[in-house]
Amino acid sequence: MAIAKNTICVWYDKDAEAAARFYAKTFPDSAVSAAHRAPSDYPSGKKGDVLTVEFTVAGIPCLGLNGGPAFKHSEAFSFQIATDDQEETDRYWNAIVGNGGQESACGWCKDKWGINWQITPRVLTEAIAAGGEEAARAFEAMMEMTKIDVAKIEKARRG
Repeated sequence: MAIAKNTICVWYDKDAEAAARFYAKTFPDSAVSAAHRAPSDYPSGKKGDVLTVEFTVAGIPCLGLNGGPAFKHSEAFSFQIATDDQEETDRYWNAIVGNGGQESACGWCKDKWGINWQITPRVLTEAIAAGGEEAARAFEAMMEMTKIDVAKIEKARRG
């Protein structure tokens, strides 16, 4: 397997493999392709511990690094998953939040490893891209939501 030219590297304390396996079972076009063990002791682990995990999330190649507790995640990085309807939105949202994650605002949530996710229905993205009053109405509706409600966004688009 060829190494991708550009790969997203996501820092975990110690659970990169568990996170990658969760993502692989939750999102289509996702998989864990390899786990590599540390050849010797390192600051946050021991020889033989899983050091890196190669995985794909919704077609995007990633590398999970078990780097220890030195760096924490923030909303400055998130995975954004485009959904086609409320059922798909609910499925992904509930998988993340229901597996030890937490809700945030405007379609954002955080998984139990601290990684931020945007579960974004395409109807919202399309409304914002339309611009003008339609975008403003959809944006205002979104600002009142935690998980995005597709029907409310559609209603806001129509005015």
